Amino acid sequence: MNAIRNLRFIGIAEGISFLVLLLIAMPLKYFLGVLMAVKVVGWMHGVLFIAYILVVLLAIKAMDWSFFGVVIALLASLIPGGTFVLDRSWKRREQVLRQASVN
Repeated sequence: MNAIRNLRFIGIAEGISFLVLLLIAMPLKYFLGVLMAVKVVGWMHGVLFIAYILVVLLAIKAMDWSFFGVVIALLASLIPGGTFVLDRSWKRREQVLRQASVN
């Protein structure tokens, strides 16, 4: 269950950093000339993106993913808000595993 919890946490953080990069940092750079915004947020997003790829790979067994499931999880990080959409199914999987461990 730790793998799923990590996946959900990093997925949300990566999704937020992607949206901040696209909706705040890039407009600051291109409309107001604040170059540092993209540098800082881009760096943070890059670290979170790599962490997301790692936690997806570590969660394959816990999520019982097929190859297609892994590809969907990885592609979700390339779409703004994609990890938020998948988080619902990850939360359900986490709840199922929690119930199974109780019984």
